[in-house]
Amino acid sequence: MPHILIVEDEVAIADTLVYALQADGFSTQWLGLAGQALEALARESFDLVILDVGLPDISGFEACKRLRRFSEVPVIFLTARSEEIDRVVGLEIGADDYVVKPFSPREVAARVRAILKRVGPRSVGPHPVGPQPAGQHPAEPGPATDAAFRIDLQRYQIHYHGQLLNLTRHEFRLLQALLAQPERVFSRAQLLDALGVASDAGYERSVDSHIKSLRAKLRLVAAAEEPIRTHRGLGYSYQPEH
Repeated sequence: MPHILIVEDEVAIADTLVYALQADGFSTQWLGLAGQALEALARESFDLVILDVGLPDISGFEACKRLRRFSEVPVIFLTARSEEIDRVVGLEIGADDYVVKPFSPREVAARVRAILKRVGPRSVGPHPVGPQPAGQHPAEPGPATDAAFRIDLQRYQIHYHGQLLNLTRHEFRLLQALLAQPERVFSRAQLLDALGVASDAGYERSVDSHIKSLRAKLRLVAAAEEPIRTHRGLGYSYQPEH
């Protein structure tokens, strides 16, 4: 039974989520403060976190940043704000989805099911873990054939010129998708699809931030090489060194 942590300071909202999720077959734990949640996440294993942005002690955004230092557990943000910049920021700092209040509890439960189907499901404890293997997908790759990269799908690791890259789950999946089809130009919407994020969710601009972060990590290993190419107005591709 997937175990969901709900971090929400409004009792009525938390009760509604607990009822809806338990009716859908999930086990739940509810906490009202981000600090309490971070302590629990460092001790226990959860399959997913539903995290309110407007918490009284620490903002949900800041809590997610701290969480990503030790765990890749999926996160859904709850917020009263619907501006695009908030959605983009949420994805950039490691969230998997973003639900605006007021919301349908059934919708939240459906999103939880969709995310768990994509990443596992399984409990993710206090140690960083990469994504789970998915089914056949147009952007799902096998091992990279270029000698510069080596993908270890069992450990969800990518080595570049023999060095292990320290990647977030989103960065892993983006690079995995690009490496699968060298020289193919992926649009931002297609790369979001590789992440399992709907292209109409307002997150397309965040792909640029993830690509920028990936490039920075690759340059730390090989500063003179530029394996990820930008195609203005189109998207990105992986260009093997010849």
